[in-house]
Amino acid sequence: MLIHPKNHARVTPDKLAYVVAENGETMTYRQLDEQSNRHAQLFRALGLAVGDGVALWMENRTGFFEICWAAQRAGLYYTPISTHLKADEIAYILNDCGARIFIASARYRSEAERLGERLPKTTIRLSFGGEITGFERLEDLLSEQPPTPIDDETTGSSMLYSSGTTGYPKGVRRALSGDAIDDFPDRYASFRDRYEFDPATIYLSPAPLYHAAPLGFTMATLAFGGTCIVMQRFDAEQALALIERYQVTHSQWVPTMFIRLLRLDDATRKRYDLSTHRIAIHAAAPCPVATKHEMIAWWGPIVHEYYAGSEGVGSTHITSAQWLAHPGSVGRSVDGVLHIVDEAGAELGPGEVGTVFFADAPHFEYHNAPAKTAEAFSRDGWGTLGDVGYLDEEAYLYLTDRKANMIISGGVNIYPQEAENILLGHADVLDAAVFGVPNEDFGEEVKAVVQLVPGRAPDADLQAQLIEYCRQRIADIKCPRSVDFESELPRLPNGKLYKRQLKARYWPSE
Repeated sequence: MLIHPKNHARVTPDKLAYVVAENGETMTYRQLDEQSNRHAQLFRALGLAVGDGVALWMENRTGFFEICWAAQRAGLYYTPISTHLKADEIAYILNDCGARIFIASARYRSEAERLGERLPKTTIRLSFGGEITGFERLEDLLSEQPPTPIDDETTGSSMLYSSGTTGYPKGVRRALSGDAIDDFPDRYASFRDRYEFDPATIYLSPAPLYHAAPLGFTMATLAFGGTCIVMQRFDAEQALALIERYQVTHSQWVPTMFIRLLRLDDATRKRYDLSTHRIAIHAAAPCPVATKHEMIAWWGPIVHEYYAGSEGVGSTHITSAQWLAHPGSVGRSVDGVLHIVDEAGAELGPGEVGTVFFADAPHFEYHNAPAKTAEAFSRDGWGTLGDVGYLDEEAYLYLTDRKANMIISGGVNIYPQEAENILLGHADVLDAAVFGVPNEDFGEEVKAVVQLVPGRAPDADLQAQLIEYCRQRIADIKCPRSVDFESELPRLPNGKLYKRQLKARYWPSE
């Protein structure tokens, strides 16, 4: 099996590698191969050797893939950075990862220019798509480079950073493999065997490429010789239109996208032909049970879910049929052996809630963070992503929440995900965040912040109604004691709530 764009450029040079949906930008496999070669040649000309790093800060566009594939064939680490971050946050990641080259889109010119002298480790700054003061134009430098491979090709790797929803982001860095660039890596086996990726795959990517899952799935699609349809910004109806227009076969989503798709009226949902769509994958954030039931009822048994992280400590997988028999589960382990452990390190039995660990986990390091690395492994060497959950009698995993999100009220541990999922089932609620706020008697109490559907105005009656809606479904202690309303919640495009921003209003010292 041919694995690598360079091989597809030789066999199917004029086949589309990807399309940017909003502006119609396209790139063939020949163009991708030549442009990634030019970038790799430039990186060597600028002095980068195997093991050095490149960071990129840009929207979903053709240049994104050129840079990633260039780093992959030049033995470099490549670090995509969220376009939602500000200068101080960008500087933190750049200095932490030690990237020698920083490539920024001119779309973010003003924020890039604010970086000033805060990047002592990043010696080369390049702009893409326009001028940025203090940056050299990448396109000008590329025009001088040949479209042929460098002499010392070897496999590079992504170096991704966590979203930083509860603190500073953490970088995951692994040793480079030293493999030839077109060797079949183990990680691609699951794309082939579980999700049926092959050269006929037409993959819709509705999320920013700087996140782990969109980056991983699009890079895999290109490795197999398929075609990526890339959205710059998610829109529910447009996503359906793109499935029909490009005869999409595969896609990857987060639960907030499902919720917005389900908010479309019946006429809009039925307007588009989705018959080519045969694999829909979701992960990254908890999906309310009612939401997933509705998606399977609409799209059929094509919905797959997995649980994993950039750290690579282990993963689970569940099909639609398995999920209908185990609603709410994220599946059984397909990589590593699952264990649920209490605070003292003792293993728990079925139905008992504790921290989720994977045995046989490959070792990884949070870059420049030995204490956080140590926290990710048990005394037995098992690895964790910091999530809390339980196993049923058949070893299906159910996630309760992240340990860092736990609320302690009157000595009782409360995981807010349960209340969030309840609120998301209310017809007037588009999004919801639940977390702890100060309480003089109990230490913390449960607070909800809600984003309403368009056209619904907040009022005191609705606040009381939402609290009662929760109390009818779960124990009172898990329910919000108060509800605030926001026009939009700070949810990242990968589906994760940026709770730190919300909590800071109620915990001013944090």
